[in-house]
Amino acid sequence: MSRRVVVTGIGIVSPIGIGTAAFWQNLTAGACGVRRIASYDPSGFPSQIGGEVPAYKINDFVPKSYRKATKVMARDIELAVIAADDAFKDSGLKSKAYADAPTIEGHRFGCNIGAGLISIDLAELTGALTAARSAADPGKLDLTKWGQEGMQQLTPLWLLKYLPNMLACHVTIIHGLKGPSNTITCADASSHLAIGEAYRTVQRGDADLAICGGAETKIVPMALMRQILLKRVTTEHNDTPERAVRPFDAAATGTAAAEGGGLLILEEYEHAAARGAKIYAEIVGFGASQDTYRVTEPDPSGHSYGRAVSKALAEANLPPAAVDLIVPCGIGIPGHDRAELAGLDTVFGNGLGRVAMSTIKAQVGNLAAGSGVDAATAALSVFHGVVPPAKNTTTPAGGRTLNVSPESRQLAVNVAVSSVYSLGGQNAALVFKKI
Repeated sequence: MSRRVVVTGIGIVSPIGIGTAAFWQNLTAGACGVRRIASYDPSGFPSQIGGEVPAYKINDFVPKSYRKATKVMARDIELAVIAADDAFKDSGLKSKAYADAPTIEGHRFGCNIGAGLISIDLAELTGALTAARSAADPGKLDLTKWGQEGMQQLTPLWLLKYLPNMLACHVTIIHGLKGPSNTITCADASSHLAIGEAYRTVQRGDADLAICGGAETKIVPMALMRQILLKRVTTEHNDTPERAVRPFDAAATGTAAAEGGGLLILEEYEHAAARGAKIYAEIVGFGASQDTYRVTEPDPSGHSYGRAVSKALAEANLPPAAVDLIVPCGIGIPGHDRAELAGLDTVFGNGLGRVAMSTIKAQVGNLAAGSGVDAATAALSVFHGVVPPAKNTTTPAGGRTLNVSPESRQLAVNVAVSSVYSLGGQNAALVFKKI
């Protein structure tokens, strides 16, 4: 018999706030974190906006004994470490980061954190490349000089900053987690797939707790340029960033790159009840599927995407009519959004217009592997009985009728679904239920 799994901790770092409390307050208030990029001069890019996380000092989120290790943390890793710190503090659990005598059993605590393609620090690499320029032709790289001088500009541990598994690596070391651990790199679906795997781990008894979700930045120059070349980001709202991301809207012109992370602490129900833990919601279903249509776009029919949602509801033993809220992928790329709605139609049929929808990427941008924030939003909505806004969806594409509102709404959310898809065709869905 499978065990029940509940959410007892949530950690969020986002463009509208660091920490779950700040995020939820600003999300429900309708705040927008998509702005002109401030961390560097974006004027040379056709898209100059994005969702940047507020300024922080990473040393504020790690134990003093671990601060030297922050030198080998890329920004993606930092985002995961900050979200993990927030999740642990929210859960009331004491890991080795906070106590000499932790209240957790490390070998029974798993970790599954999704990651993206971590972009290198251009300033760091440029210094090394400059030292290796050919004397005869400064526009060319001299491999001999690269070996003798260029590489010497990089720390010997340089590569460790850019391995996707380092997000989970640092989190597990900081908190002393020794249970099942894995990293999933499936672009925007990474977080949900990681949460799904952690859910299975606790469900079958291989761990009593797990921290899971994902983090990523798409704001750094190299990552932003990839999004521009793939024609995913809008170039029409550099002067109106708050209106840039328009999920499912007829006027949508693309998404906005962003950064952030969302991590959940999952716990076996009896274990959580025994310690009197705050329970946000129960995870009752997980589904995944693969779309092999094209690497850069989903099948217009949305069939595979819909199958992930259907599988999650089937495991939950819930009909589509039981769903009160959907936190969809909804990234504002017209073709992608149409495919997603088509997929939801295969699940809900004519009933889709009944289900409340919260399209949070209008406020935070496309967090990519950090879409654990979407899953966290679903759990928070169940817990608080509030549906966050659906900003910028003023005229649904195709003349559709969607249950959206630019303002937050009070609603008894007994069942919420969070679903995502990714470049490469991975789809995943999670079902959260009030307990």
